[in-house]
Amino acid sequence: MKEKTEKIRQILAQNIKKRRENLGFSQEKLAEMSELSVQAINTVEGCRMWISDKSITRIAKALDVEIFQLFVPYHSGKWDMSSSPSFAFLELRQNILNDTEIFCLNIDKRIKDVLKIH
Repeated sequence: MKEKTEKIRQILAQNIKKRRENLGFSQEKLAEMSELSVQAINTVEGCRMWISDKSITRIAKALDVEIFQLFVPYHSGKWDMSSSPSFAFLELRQNILNDTEIFCLNIDKRIKDVLKIH
């Protein structure tokens, strides 16, 4: 469990730093925009401290991203959803929607077939 927590913290730290740099923000600018201290931004980006959900929300807003994106690996300027647990949930959701649609189509077909017989 500790390894997973550490990995999540590393992804969060890397994403904050990469997104900040891609936007051309200094740590000082991000601190100002998120109403956090420069030391807090530096410590989080250095993966030396976990931060509160309130702080994560402020940082996400300042970086103009959804909160969940800060926990998804970010490579070459884009979010890599395929290696994230979030992707598994999105894929499961899509599969359920697809299965539901097929199920409904089968019910419709059966009802039409029954109505044709009578």
